[in-house]
Amino acid sequence: MKHYLMFDLGTGNTRAAIVRSDGEILGIRTITNTYERDPLYEDAQYFLPADWERAMLSIADELIAEHPDVTIDAVSSAAARQTVILLDKDGKAFYALPNIDNRGREYMANIPGKDSIYRISGKWATEDFPSAKLLGLRMKRPEIYAKIGGLTSESEWLGVLFTGENVCEPTQACELQLYDLEAKDWSEALCDVYGVDKAFLPPLKGAGTMIPILPEFKARFHMADDACFIVGGADTQVGAQTVGASEGDLVIISGTTTPVLALTADKVTDSAERVWVDAGLRVEGLITEMNPGVTGLNYQRLKEGLLKDFSYAELEEAYAAKTDFTCTASFSSLLFYEKRSLRNGGFFMRSPLQVAPDLTDFGFALVADIACAVWEQLRRLIEISGLHPDHIKGCGGGLRSDALCTMIASLSGMEIRCPKGFEQATLLGLVKICNGALGEEAAPAGSIGSNIEYRGGERIIRPVEGHLVEKYYPVWLKNRTNANT
Repeated sequence: MKHYLMFDLGTGNTRAAIVRSDGEILGIRTITNTYERDPLYEDAQYFLPADWERAMLSIADELIAEHPDVTIDAVSSAAARQTVILLDKDGKAFYALPNIDNRGREYMANIPGKDSIYRISGKWATEDFPSAKLLGLRMKRPEIYAKIGGLTSESEWLGVLFTGENVCEPTQACELQLYDLEAKDWSEALCDVYGVDKAFLPPLKGAGTMIPILPEFKARFHMADDACFIVGGADTQVGAQTVGASEGDLVIISGTTTPVLALTADKVTDSAERVWVDAGLRVEGLITEMNPGVTGLNYQRLKEGLLKDFSYAELEEAYAAKTDFTCTASFSSLLFYEKRSLRNGGFFMRSPLQVAPDLTDFGFALVADIACAVWEQLRRLIEISGLHPDHIKGCGGGLRSDALCTMIASLSGMEIRCPKGFEQATLLGLVKICNGALGEEAAPAGSIGSNIEYRGGERIIRPVEGHLVEKYYPVWLKNRTNANT
């Protein structure tokens, strides 16, 4: 049995875990990520890698101390997309531009060749991507920009720390918007557009690449003599490993946001530019993506505020018992297929109030908002990709909700199948990558409503004919449209 030290770097928090090669999580620690604002910009945030490094290594120390008999065989990491870590001339990380940094926004109107950028990178030319963040940094912080000797993604930054070697995995490289999806290499043309020195860009290495770990970390974290860092990748694609996603599959990954993915062998071309195209792990295949934006985070905040006196189980029971709804909700943040954000949201009711709502009505409305927003992306993705599987593969903590799964299944008319361990998609995806690299056996795939069963290690959620969400959907759509026009 192998043991892995895993890091999962999200937007809001970072987790370290010790995980066995059979997928059992022996211990886990979480820290909240901290960011600083740059006053030279309207909306710019950054973090100092040294601060995060101390915090991450500290929780890793705690885990190792709790498991003194465990020998670590490998370290791996996955991280949020669209974050870039800047390295100085000596290869040390000194500054980071996170996915929530928008310092490039004011320069995007003057970027030439946006059609070409989309064709090469598979992404719209927006301030979301590190290419634009670097442009904004160069324009107003030339003293910081001048220190750059290299750059890397957030997940491979851990590799730099543990091995001293800088590489970039293609799923993260394509999120920098400096990568040519079809050539499967860095793009000279995109570097020229954004003024990025191509010499900053590290070698590309696929997920599962093994790099020797520095002796100081082997000693500190009780590692095997032959312990290595195993390259992971972007959290979305790593998470998709959990469901065993392959060509022809549709996948939903439900978390803070809810990426909806179609896995294809060839690049999907959409003249209306309604989708993103992402690289696959190990440079295998391509992924077509749509995303309703912030979803699960909305429900988490509602639970912590308005619904804090209810357990999740009590809420699920209340949702299952509802035969009508008193309001709709609109809090998802993107109209992806129109390339625009949804700035207005809220709960919408008829005036005057027809029925007095209870607190669980608001919870039901928000869960249904997530389901409807996901279905909006999913039905268009099916049309654009041409894929028509008989089920959807799902993972991520948001799919713990039977109500959410049932709503999506009922709107789509397809089963949702979640493997064992789907709640910890990123960590178990990393386990699969490490097991593949080390030749280990794969980790196991992973009162229930009448439409939900466990079959062969999978949780199966079937559509329910005439489910309340079908009545909810057209009202929701009308209210959301009226609020944002």
